[in-house]
Amino acid sequence: QVQLVESGGGLVQAGGSLRLSCAASGRTFSSYYMGWFRQAPGKEREFVAAITWSGGSTYYADSVKGRFTCARDNAKNTVYLQMNSLKPEDTAVYYCATGRLGRVLGYRASEYDYWGQGTQVTVSS
Repeated sequence: QVQLVESGGGLVQAGGSLRLSCAASGRTFSSYYMGWFRQAPGKEREFVAAITWSGGSTYYADSVKGRFTCARDNAKNTVYLQMNSLKPEDTAVYYCATGRLGRVLGYRASEYDYWGQGTQVTVSS
């Protein structure tokens, strides 16, 4: 049974920072790329960031590029999303997800197999 548990969300003022964590269990974590997505009320889930199995490559949505950094610690089975210079439009529930064997990275929700329960990030203006 694969489990992903996000943490680190909360309420922050615009311009502030948060670091999200996603702890994984139930599969060989280091074999899979990982991704972060978010969903704001009334909107579709959107891609935020992805990282290869080794952590050597990352990819970001244009809306967060230069402000968010994705990293992983395979020894701890954990992936992180450092979010700086937060904006009110970053307010959403943030989800981590595990990728699939045979792919290097994924940018679509359909390219991920397992999802966490999400953590709320609220940025006040």
